[in-house]
Amino acid sequence: MIEQIATFFTIEMIYLWLNFGILPFWFILMFFPQSKVCGILVTSIFPFFILAAVYCYLLYYYFIGGYDFDQNFILYMGLTDLSSLFEDEGFLILFWTHFLAVNFFCGAWIVRDSLKLFMSKYLTLFPLLITYFIGPLGLFIYWIIRIFYAKRISLID
Repeated sequence: MIEQIATFFTIEMIYLWLNFGILPFWFILMFFPQSKVCGILVTSIFPFFILAAVYCYLLYYYFIGGYDFDQNFILYMGLTDLSSLFEDEGFLILFWTHFLAVNFFCGAWIVRDSLKLFMSKYLTLFPLLITYFIGPLGLFIYWIIRIFYAKRISLID
């Protein structure tokens, strides 16, 4: 059965499903953050469960294929070693899945936090858009907006 799944879900197909599959979740986060769908489906564990399942499948797929996971640790040696890792399709798709999951987690946190503070969805639209493309920068922009909206600086929440 795993072989049948592997023939359909090629790495290119998984890449496309990841990219197009995450878009409705981001769309709901940006434009309907106060809806029940967002509260039940988007900011819950459901999308992270799907991303984790894809990640586990990819780990299994590359483990069975003989991928050398030890080589991933050369990314700490320098930029040239990191760039050589990105030439490997296995590392690239695992990195991309990780990137999508972390950025989406940040976006979901922004929405949950803004709802807790009763912030307008229009105030969070720009930070969410930036978080989708450049995760940490969007989180920082939201934090700046949050300071002015909440009129307090809180490093611990």
